Formats: sequence, C-alpha cells, structure tokens
Amino acid sequence: MRAAAILAACLALAACASSAYEGGVANYDALRQATSDCAAKGGELRLSTGGDPQMISNFSCQKK
Repeated sequence: MRAAAILAACLALAACASSAYEGGVANYDALRQATSDCAAKGGELRLSTGGDPQMISNFSCQKK
C-alpha cells in the first residue's frame, strides 16, 4: 500500500513537471526552458503576432 502511494505521488509530480509549457502560463521557468529548447534547435523563441504574452502557447520557435 505504501509503495502504491509513493508511486502515485511520483507520477503526479512528473505530470506537473512535464507540462511546463503545454498551454500554461508563460512564467520565468517556462520561458527559460522554451528558449533553451528552441536555441538547441537553432531557432529563436518569439511571441506570435497578436498573442497574449502571458500564455506560453502563444510563443513559437522560429528560424533565425
């Protein structure tokens, strides 16, 4: 029973960490991670035209 509770807690925490920028708020950590991921692909993270800068889903990785 205890192992199941620990496993459930780990899965819940992993789900929170993996959805850092799946349409969520564009906080410092989400923007930093998205910028880093985009730079690794040779791009630049930019806000979409007319997009709300508070939502991470409104940012896209574009070629430099």
